[in-house]
Amino acid sequence: MSNATFFNEFILLGFSELDEVYLGFSTLLLLMYLLSLMGHALIILVISMEPKLHTPMYFFLLNFSIAEISSTTSEIPKMLVNSFSGTNTICFACCMIQGFVVFTMGAVEFITLTIMSFDRYVAICKPLYYQTIMTSGLCLNLSLLAWIGGFGLIFPQSVVVWTYPYCGHNKIDHFFCDVGPVLKLACADTIVIELIGFLYGAIIMWGSFGFSLISYMCIINTILQIPSGTGRSKAFFTCASHLIVLTIFYTADMLMYLKPSTHGNTRLNKSISLVRTSFVPMLNPFIYTIRNSEFKTALWKTVTKHRSF
Repeated sequence: MSNATFFNEFILLGFSELDEVYLGFSTLLLLMYLLSLMGHALIILVISMEPKLHTPMYFFLLNFSIAEISSTTSEIPKMLVNSFSGTNTICFACCMIQGFVVFTMGAVEFITLTIMSFDRYVAICKPLYYQTIMTSGLCLNLSLLAWIGGFGLIFPQSVVVWTYPYCGHNKIDHFFCDVGPVLKLACADTIVIELIGFLYGAIIMWGSFGFSLISYMCIINTILQIPSGTGRSKAFFTCASHLIVLTIFYTADMLMYLKPSTHGNTRLNKSISLVRTSFVPMLNPFIYTIRNSEFKTALWKTVTKHRSF
């Protein structure tokens, strides 16, 4: 430690193997980011302005969209700025804040997806009690649980990662400040914080996955008992979009984070993380709205109202 060289910035290596096509790659990434931003912003705008969408399902979807925008905006713009400017640096404080925002929003998204699973369970399995159970007060408390829970789970770990001494080379083999590549640069024993991070990740992912799985087992059982084919189809499509998003989220994040953070295939993690950060957020607004006639009606109503104005 006495001979260590400390530094105030990191170098993000990103996808250095794509140097020859990096301009085209960055342009595609920019397009996906803008589509994601517009899609989620549209969801937030329409839900906020249309009273008919002031229901628990859309309230939780609005929170999910806010978390998605926050997560992608903390990663993609910096990556694009570095790409188009030809620089790859990020300041130490910026790196720590970026990692904190990404993982906090990830925790918020997981908790929110679990809450949405519970909402769908009540709507389909307990329809007569839906209004009684899913009150505005409960929805607000569940939303606060997601945001406060995400912050509370990630903040202590981020503080520990921030206080580690970093020395030697300052090159992070990733396109953002992921915890594993960052901890590889620490001049200290990181076993404890990695174990804690692994346990937290397992609790958040497996806990929310287990709860969502139980909810959907009950939902599927209830749907199969609906006598009419039209009723079964309607109930299924009510949950299909959420189930697709759940599958994508859990598959991607479990592949990346359900192992010690400094282990694993870095190239594979970067590829999965890129899909999770750019393609999936772009896809989610379409998944939630393209087959949703209620949202499309509200969107058209909002557009025509403003066009008339």
